[in-house]
Amino acid sequence: MALFRTVPPGAEPLTLADCKAHLRIAHESEDELLSGLIRAAREEVEMQTGVAMIDQDWRLALDAWPAGGIVTLARHPVKQVLSVTLHGADGEAAAMDPSGYRLDGLSRPARLWVETRPAPGAPLNGIEIDFRAGFGEAGTDVPDLLKRAMLLLVAHWYEFRAAWGPDDRPVSVPDGFRRLTDGWRARRL
Repeated sequence: MALFRTVPPGAEPLTLADCKAHLRIAHESEDELLSGLIRAAREEVEMQTGVAMIDQDWRLALDAWPAGGIVTLARHPVKQVLSVTLHGADGEAAAMDPSGYRLDGLSRPARLWVETRPAPGAPLNGIEIDFRAGFGEAGTDVPDLLKRAMLLLVAHWYEFRAAWGPDDRPVSVPDGFRRLTDGWRARRL
């Protein structure tokens, strides 16, 4: 099983102006650094919580169907399944009819139920499920706690940027970060 992003988000949840106001920075000389920290903070929040903050497309590749025909999609929130594709032994692709599967996007993780599960011809990664996940297309759609967690990371990494070598950044996570993201972390029983 492999999960990877096929289309990155079209924007960041925080604007450069948001971060500069939070850090009380009036000059433009570090805009490039701050933009990189915003991107890194989004990636860290998404990795730690399993959410997709801004709409983005993902692909889940499977070798075989799970027992029971229920596939879990490990990004939240899943908005829609774009396609389910089966690959044959020679690499030919065949899209499944959307009426043959149903998305439960309310559950976490989201579940895709497949009624009839045709066997893929390819022995490895013969099933590809493309889906869209995210809270929306703009930062205003993202929950405030997640954006505050990003601001905390950006501020922390900005403050300690000179204490570490260029290859060691970003180097740590501040204490309050976990409190802000705990409610969004996927729990396992």
